[in-house]
Amino acid sequence: MKTGIADLPLHYGKIPRWLFQRMKELAREIVSVIIYEYDTDEVLRRLSDPFWFQAFGCVLGFDWHSSGLTTTVCGALKEGIKGREKEFGLFIAGGKGNVSRQTPLEIENFTPLLKTNPERLIYASKIAAKVDSSALQDGYQLYHHCFIFTKNGLWAVVQQGMNEETHYARRYHWLSEKVSDFVCEPHFAICCDHRGKVLNMVAKESEKARDSIVKIVNEKPNNILSEIRSLKMPIRHSISIEDIEKSSLKKILLKTYENQPKNFEHLLSLKGIGPKTIRALSLLSELIYKAPPSTRDPVRYSFAHGGKDRHPYPVDKENYDNSINFLKEVLNSAKIGYYEKLKAFRRLSKLNI
Repeated sequence: MKTGIADLPLHYGKIPRWLFQRMKELAREIVSVIIYEYDTDEVLRRLSDPFWFQAFGCVLGFDWHSSGLTTTVCGALKEGIKGREKEFGLFIAGGKGNVSRQTPLEIENFTPLLKTNPERLIYASKIAAKVDSSALQDGYQLYHHCFIFTKNGLWAVVQQGMNEETHYARRYHWLSEKVSDFVCEPHFAICCDHRGKVLNMVAKESEKARDSIVKIVNEKPNNILSEIRSLKMPIRHSISIEDIEKSSLKKILLKTYENQPKNFEHLLSLKGIGPKTIRALSLLSELIYKAPPSTRDPVRYSFAHGGKDRHPYPVDKENYDNSINFLKEVLNSAKIGYYEKLKAFRRLSKLNI
């Protein structure tokens, strides 16, 4: 097998209409076969698998090394099943940029076709985005959020962020059946070719910090404000007490005290609680309760599935091969033209040389 690593540069411009049309048709056929052979839930599992998702994008014909694969594959799948959601029992909301903000409304619009309360799905969409923008601060600003769900209420999230300094991307995969806690190791996978030092409030090691923050925000604001005046920053810390604006901190503490969040997830879900607030509260948890948050970067996959020299990550050959073989079987059953099928097989074969 030929393996390697890849950075995903952000590519600008639009995909040609003729190519996107073919991607839509092929994506629809592949999903149709998966649902027929397995069930709708299997589609969610496959999209949450970073190996399969990347191979899926290659089969559809998009540049495998481009960050645009994520947004275009999700867009092609959304457009491909449009109008047939009831038939498939599969629904897709959100997308790139401003379209992502329409996710709650799009979910609501499917309410008559659902067997579950759409509010549960809307909450899952919002909290997943909040986690990856505020609770996990890794330097990547979210610009794409795709929420895929079934009529029975199972869901998956594929969202992507951009590092404005390096102009490279990071992709976040969520799968509902693997989420037992939205704020403790909730991701199914995170893909990026770079690791760094991050603020990871959803790491298992951050449990004490999360609990400490909840205690802080449920205290009377004046008690906390009076206490931090006498605290000394650790020498190793790059943030000083002066960096926490008293007026802003007081507003934050007043807001959270009024809401009395019962846990960290509840706090994170509150409107107005963003990255800056979480940074300030994480610092206070360390100062007051000696509960520092984790700085472990949760990335587990590179976009190219790792490298043969085990850098940046070892290749999971079995999973990689299974993804390719699964797509081969699906393609073989897909109702598409001979030449389109032949081209798709050729693109897939390039992954498995």
